Amino acid sequence: MLRIASLLRLWVAAACCWALGAAAQAPEVTDARVYPVEEGLALDADFSFELTPRLADVLKNGVPLYFVVEFEMTRYRWYWFDETAASTQMQQRLSYHPLSRQYRLSSGPLQQNFASLEEALNVLRRVRKWIIVDRTTSFSDADYEAGVRLRLDTTLLPKPFQVSALMARDLHLETPWKRFVVRSPRQLPAPVESREPKGAEDR
Repeated sequence: MLRIASLLRLWVAAACCWALGAAAQAPEVTDARVYPVEEGLALDADFSFELTPRLADVLKNGVPLYFVVEFEMTRYRWYWFDETAASTQMQQRLSYHPLSRQYRLSSGPLQQNFASLEEALNVLRRVRKWIIVDRTTSFSDADYEAGVRLRLDTTLLPKPFQVSALMARDLHLETPWKRFVVRSPRQLPAPVESREPKGAEDR
């Protein structure tokens, strides 16, 4: 009886450790901020996540993974629907190339190659100076609520994996939305004027 009780305590302790470890590894947005630049408003964000063993294996077997960073910014209005000032997303494609044994991270026309998965993930975990609002956008003189998250787009996986993803949690990766306040973004910096003397372009 004592042996059974001891085994039960060990099982409970192991289950608690596993639960704490799983919680510690849950994907999240660790930091995010919006700030003015010449082009408008930019976003810096840091994400904390690891690929599940199954996703890493899928990637290693030649299936690209598509990650989407989503951003939105709204202003609460008690008398009407909330005002949406910005709603945009950025897609990044992570792939593995067996011949070169390199990982490739692509965003639009830009591509970077990495010798290891961890190097590629370290870049994927950091977003810097992403222009999320063009300077021509007008704002009310008020505070706005911003939100950002990162997720794996399972709809772009091959069909068999899409079906599996309906039930398999190890084919999912998504952070919760991180919400934060952007204080009165109405005042954007003035465009930088050229210091070239007039007529220089005609020479």
